[in-house]
Amino acid sequence: MNAPAPWPKSLDGTPGVAVIEQAIARQRLSHSLLLHGDDLGTLIGVAHAIADRLLNTPKSSAHFAVKDHPDYLALRPKGKMRLIPIGKVDSPEPGTMRAFLPKLYVTSAVAPQKVAIVYEADRMNVESANAFLKTLEEPPAHTTLLLITTRPYALLPTIRSRVLHFRFPSTGLAVEADGWSAWLDDYRAWLSRLNSATTDKRTVADHIFSVYGLVARFGAVLDYATAEVWKQQKEKLPADISDDEVEAIETGIANGLRLRLFAEIETATRAFALPRLTAGDAATRRALTASIDELEHAVGLLRLNLNESAALETFLLAALRLWARR
Repeated sequence: MNAPAPWPKSLDGTPGVAVIEQAIARQRLSHSLLLHGDDLGTLIGVAHAIADRLLNTPKSSAHFAVKDHPDYLALRPKGKMRLIPIGKVDSPEPGTMRAFLPKLYVTSAVAPQKVAIVYEADRMNVESANAFLKTLEEPPAHTTLLLITTRPYALLPTIRSRVLHFRFPSTGLAVEADGWSAWLDDYRAWLSRLNSATTDKRTVADHIFSVYGLVARFGAVLDYATAEVWKQQKEKLPADISDDEVEAIETGIANGLRLRLFAEIETATRAFALPRLTAGDAATRRALTASIDELEHAVGLLRLNLNESAALETFLLAALRLWARR
């Protein structure tokens, strides 16, 4: 038997992982878990590590990678709207809740149980969420349900109340994308220029031009990073995956990366302000607090499917006003 799939490096040995490993070893793991945090990739890594430990046991008649395991079920958002739809009553389409739920009650093929993962569970529409809730109320035997989301409070309260919650922070690894380090350097330099006392029209115009330069370069960095990650991920996808699922996974990768980029912008903003805060600069404290509020608002717009360029432009223009007037 091969070694179990690894946990994300930054989580290995943490209390949450230790609790889950002990519960699996004692065969006491809850039938329904909600895995949430701020990074989708980290949550997927956790879910796959759990699934591997449940599916590939000494009692299993055969061992497979999680994505190829016959007793692994997955439900992902589909289509450009990236929703988990309910599906037709009589002949539900693949990738819909009505097609997914009956599979939970089929006897496992080679493992002692099945594992079903609902990726981005917050993308269930109302009908899907209500149908899934009924399954949680009467869970299938010998099946573990794993719900993954970066937005746990977008789930129905009744769903949240019927699952065991585990929050996992992101791995904390910086995004390694061509041009991203230079972008952050130029962003910090722009903030520094905003702190200068010069407010003539030419300087203000330069600040505004810098905003749109940063926006354009951000889009290029995101496109590059998404292409690189997708190049690696698509080779690992099952051969029978549908075009809608492929599109949804690629879109999910882009959304996860842009959220990580925005998180690094927040980190860069705080790092820029820290020396001034240490010196007791009250104006910097006000500008930083308001800037972080604006950044969180921009991230909220991203979650509503607003274009990342528009969200970043909104934040940078707000930051220009805040840091220039301090």
